[in-house]
Amino acid sequence: MAHDGHGSAAPALLLIALVAAGYLALAVRPRFRRWSRWRAAAFLTGLALLAAATAGPVAALAAIDFRGHMLQHLLIGMLAPLFLVLGAPMTLLLRSLPAARARRLGALLRGRAAHLLANPVTALVLSVGGMVVLYCTPLYRHTMTNGWLHAAVHAHFLFSGYLFAWVIAGPDPAPRRPPVPARLVVLGVAIAVHAGLSQLMYAGIGVDVAVPEDQRRGAAEIMYYGGDLAELLLAVALVAGWRPDRRVRRGPGPDGRAPVGSTCPQLSEPGAHVPGGRTPG
Repeated sequence: MAHDGHGSAAPALLLIALVAAGYLALAVRPRFRRWSRWRAAAFLTGLALLAAATAGPVAALAAIDFRGHMLQHLLIGMLAPLFLVLGAPMTLLLRSLPAARARRLGALLRGRAAHLLANPVTALVLSVGGMVVLYCTPLYRHTMTNGWLHAAVHAHFLFSGYLFAWVIAGPDPAPRRPPVPARLVVLGVAIAVHAGLSQLMYAGIGVDVAVPEDQRRGAAEIMYYGGDLAELLLAVALVAGWRPDRRVRRGPGPDGRAPVGSTCPQLSEPGAHVPGGRTPG
């Protein structure tokens, strides 16, 4: 456990500060209507958790103790992404862009790449599968001696954690998001794999982490209980944001216009942005 991550803390903190400033600059602009303070607070909380994971006592502990590494992983890969997603940054960006640029971004969100990434199974494989690869192969040992690889693993967990939280419970629009029961099933699979991996780590079976036994077991407990907390919060966010769509599609009226209450075909989410119109804050 000789890796020292302090050298990369300053650029990470600078990037976090720039993202926070950009988000706040968009949030206070008087375009359309006032942005939700709750969403702004959630996004800033996510950035604060990222800052805590990349600098200060958590980062110092992670450099010398596997339990600190696991706490860092929990913050970067699970808790921070959840709060960032709840801040709805894409919705804020869409409603702040001019109509033409918003339409182009909306088209990108409806593209094939977005469809692939927005599939919960894809997000599940990237998130949970990444953990299995890190701890059940020699990858973790290599990250302790290679700073670039260490940073790349952190970036992967942040990206995959954000993607998973977005497709499961994100308020931002996503193309063809499955119904809530299907997403709950995917979340249940993630919980099961996460719990199983932490139990294997506690027992020292099937994992490749050359650390003292007390650190390995302590880290497994952090993974088990901390992961449960993060996944419970994600499930709460999913159920709390569930708005069953009881609207019925009807044909056009006598004047040729779509009837009031018909669904919008642009993005299959209730909060989807309509370029040039209003987006929920």
